[in-house]
Amino acid sequence: MAFAECLTPGIAELSRYSSEELDERIAEAKRALNNQVVILGHHYQREDVIRFADYRGDSLQLSRIAAGLTDVQYIVFCGVHFMAETADILTGDRQTVILPDHNAGCSMADMADAQDVEEAWELLTDQYGDTLLPVTYVNSSAAVKAFVGRHGGLTCTSSNADRVFEYALSIKPRILFLPDQHLGRNTAVKLGIPLEATAVYDPGEMELSFPHGGQDPKVILWKGHCSVHQRFEPGHVRAVREKYPGIKVIVHPECPYETVQLADASGSTDFIIRTIRQAPPGTQWAVGTEHNLVHRLAKEHPDQMIISLNEMVCPCLTMNRIDRPHLADSLESLVRGQPTGVIHVPEDTARWARLAIDRMLDVS
Repeated sequence: MAFAECLTPGIAELSRYSSEELDERIAEAKRALNNQVVILGHHYQREDVIRFADYRGDSLQLSRIAAGLTDVQYIVFCGVHFMAETADILTGDRQTVILPDHNAGCSMADMADAQDVEEAWELLTDQYGDTLLPVTYVNSSAAVKAFVGRHGGLTCTSSNADRVFEYALSIKPRILFLPDQHLGRNTAVKLGIPLEATAVYDPGEMELSFPHGGQDPKVILWKGHCSVHQRFEPGHVRAVREKYPGIKVIVHPECPYETVQLADASGSTDFIIRTIRQAPPGTQWAVGTEHNLVHRLAKEHPDQMIISLNEMVCPCLTMNRIDRPHLADSLESLVRGQPTGVIHVPEDTARWARLAIDRMLDVS
């Protein structure tokens, strides 16, 4: 019997399979698909899934890799919804992007609804006139990226946010940054912009506040955050240093400002990985980022002591919705010639979102 004829239909039945059976089915489906499919695994992905990834990386890096694989028909993105959208925006018409579970969203991206952004823009431009340039973190929906593209703005990553901010402020005197207030605040301070020159827009209340004083903002921050990184607090930095004298603390810039200020270093996921890889044996690290990555780094570098800055923080729960039953189901549906979980960004939205991304790439 051909492999395609004996595939298990549906998540419910696959979820009853043993770990060994799931691994075998995923591996067999990959072999059957051969060079028709590539699996992308985000750094925060669970270990039992990322081991099947052909490429690992952050969201934009993986999307750009996918765009370069023009001979590959199917891109299975083991990440979250906005990442798969970005991959669909950047890949060609002959490529199909698959998200194994469409419920794998991002709470931060969901905090900036496109309609709320439209309303905020109207309110803020009424107040400040034509002085604002919108900038969105790539951790945002395609619709928000498209809004930014239509209004002359651009995207950024945690790696290039400082360069994007400098460029944006050379165009207009103010930035509206969304959806992560912490990355925006930390980037502004890194560039020497005082806290008093930042404000926070609350989409729920539709109002602007000035938590650090001041009344003339250069950077207006959307009231959004990463549910994982926000839970790394200053008290955790002090506690880990008391327990492990001499330990280095490295955190992601999505962490709160006060935590970043107390850390020894802060930077993107790629920065954290590179810093630890280049560190000498015997180094001790407390890492403020997603648990799956921290535990992977500890396993890959047994000659160093690597712990989470806050062991009580859960892994990214939405990212963890991509499990082996969903991955197996996605691959087996491709073998059957009946793709499920397809991500398709409407053409007009994709065009404007791509413009916002391209502007970022030109700057950085």
